[in-house]
Amino acid sequence: MSALVANVVGTAAALCSITSFAPQMIKIWKTRDASCVSLKTYSLTVTCFLLWTAYGVMIGAWPVAVANACALIMAAGVLVMKWRFSRGS
Repeated sequence: MSALVANVVGTAAALCSITSFAPQMIKIWKTRDASCVSLKTYSLTVTCFLLWTAYGVMIGAWPVAVANACALIMAAGVLVMKWRFSRGS
C-alpha cells in the first residue's frame, strides 16, 4: 500500500473522529439540555482519547497524538456540557 493512500485514509479517519462530536455539541448548546447524553459513555470516550493521545506521544506518532488530542477536546466539550446543563435538573 502506498504511503499516500495510507495518509489519505488516516486523515479521513482523524477528521471523522474529530467532527463526529460536533452535532452532539451543537444540539446540547442550542437546547441547553444534555439529559440524553450518557455520562458513563462520554467519560469512557474521553479516557480513551486521553490514552490514545498519550500513546501517540510516547511512541512519537504525532499524527496519532494530534488527531486524538483534537478528538479529546471535542469529546471533553460534550462531557463538560453534560455536567453544566445537568446541574439543578
